[in-house]
Amino acid sequence: MEKLLKGIHIFQESYFKKEEDFFRRLSEKQTPEVLFITCSDSRVDPNLVTQSKPGELFIVRNVGNIIPPYDAIKDKNSVAAAIEFAVLGLKVSDIIICGHSNCGAIHALIDKKEFKNMPHLRNWLKIVSPVKDIVKVFYGDLKGEHHKRITEKENVLIQLRNIQTYPFVSRSLRKGSLYLHGWYYDIGTGDVYSYSPNTHMFEKVISK
Repeated sequence: MEKLLKGIHIFQESYFKKEEDFFRRLSEKQTPEVLFITCSDSRVDPNLVTQSKPGELFIVRNVGNIIPPYDAIKDKNSVAAAIEFAVLGLKVSDIIICGHSNCGAIHALIDKKEFKNMPHLRNWLKIVSPVKDIVKVFYGDLKGEHHKRITEKENVLIQLRNIQTYPFVSRSLRKGSLYLHGWYYDIGTGDVYSYSPNTHMFEKVISK
């Protein structure tokens, strides 16, 4: 905790003072162009990976970067609320769903952990249980780390499908005012891969 308090002091005395005008303008409104949905994992930092500034990304984080299908959770679905606000309120032009390597949620799904003392987590992971069947059918011969990596990536593809069950999202996609992107972040190498519908593969993002 002491480290965080010291960090606040450093932020206020250095970065904030240098960018005071920027933060004053930022305090009046937000105009992000991207909704970035990713995992709660402490090792994943969307702003760091994309080198974006405050106000540029509208970020949603949860265990396993999961998007419940439309009406899957009848009430108190904070992910749905955030998507509504981003698409209908903020009018973002792009939605990025970003999974990552060594995802604890996906590993728990693979290892069939019971989570007897964590019922909320157990129920939450049920939303992505179909990914196990997909991997079993199409990648049944994979083992170990290769099996985990492909499951993490297939999870991203399932979330891309889930988000399209939201009527306002599908309408915006048809109109061409909204674009979807599936990303996979490798923590150990720093590489980011983007799913290509043309090749049906996650291809490494190369800086131009």
